[in-house]
Amino acid sequence: MESALDWHTARALLEWQIEMGVDETISDTPVDRFALWAAEQAGAAAGAAPVATAVAAPVVAAPRVDAVAEARAAAAAALDLAGLRAALEAYPHCELRRGARRLVFADGTPEAQVMIVGEAPGRDEDIEGRPFVGRAGQLLDRMLAAIGLSRADSVYITNVIPWRPPQNRDPKPEEIAMLQPFLQRHIALVDPDLLIVMGNTSCQALLGKRGILRLRGIWAEVADRPALPMTHPAYLLRNPAAKREAWADLLSLKARLRALG
Repeated sequence: MESALDWHTARALLEWQIEMGVDETISDTPVDRFALWAAEQAGAAAGAAPVATAVAAPVVAAPRVDAVAEARAAAAAALDLAGLRAALEAYPHCELRRGARRLVFADGTPEAQVMIVGEAPGRDEDIEGRPFVGRAGQLLDRMLAAIGLSRADSVYITNVIPWRPPQNRDPKPEEIAMLQPFLQRHIALVDPDLLIVMGNTSCQALLGKRGILRLRGIWAEVADRPALPMTHPAYLLRNPAAKREAWADLLSLKARLRALG
């Protein structure tokens, strides 16, 4: 009978058992070790050869894997966006991939001046395999349209994390670290004029700091190009009053693009 537990729930239960002190599995059938001992003693008294006892093979620790170093090597070997996607698909060390439906790589046009880096896929993105397609994505499309931009011809969109975290939790620092080389290579391959860094996870990955409400609207530099931190559209859906600041950020983006010509 197939288990109804998903992978993440099963792992959480196993980790809980380990924390409770479970360190050994037990056979489905009982073993009478007193009877075994008695049989060994009887055999020894009769001059029979001793009963062979199983000796456990020594446990050899698996070699430690440097997930970040492997990610860096895989990303560096990608010569184009198709190669980078294939490298991500083959990367085995991020556990998020086990619970996700599919990889969420990117959307929009790679020739765009503006590249938006979001945080991680949600339910709708996980289903469709494209970033920013749920309610937050629809709001993002309206925000871009307000300054004459669209993902169809003038914006390229990706995320720091390409697989949906369980229950939409925040990505862990180690998950961000192991996927950061792929993001850096992604930016290098697209080579946009400007970056939009949306949300705390993106700020942590690209700016090395969090606190989006303090960072938003202040131009920074990422990978030798201007980068503008902005609040995530999901935050704006929960806090409509923050749309005023988001509009100011959009106008700042529009002015910077106009200056570029």
